[in-house]
Amino acid sequence: MRKKILLGVSIIFGLMFINSGLNKFFNYMPMPKEMPENIIKVMAAFMEIGWLMPLIAVAEIVGGLLFITNKYRALGAVIIFPIMIGIILTHIITAPSGLPLALVLLAIEIWVIIENREKYLPMIK
Repeated sequence: MRKKILLGVSIIFGLMFINSGLNKFFNYMPMPKEMPENIIKVMAAFMEIGWLMPLIAVAEIVGGLLFITNKYRALGAVIIFPIMIGIILTHIITAPSGLPLALVLLAIEIWVIIENREKYLPMIK
């Protein structure tokens, strides 16, 4: 039962990151009308660095695709982890209203890392 729940959560998690990455390329989701001024400044700064958003988008898409598959979920978790840290820090510092969802996503990420810990052991030996 636990594996089925993990699979379902992993599919939703992966699809969220794939959607986020594709949106960075195609801009099909409108920005909220009422955004904090700080977050607008942060996003403008990210856009000034021309290569940063495409890099994050590719990492989100690849990481999301890998996260969905059982065989490569551990690799997807490693790819998405730095992005999750950025999301958490952004919501702690700039937009605390999105922090609950970010913490849920971080909990899913940590759950997958713990479930796949044996795959990471060769990296630290």
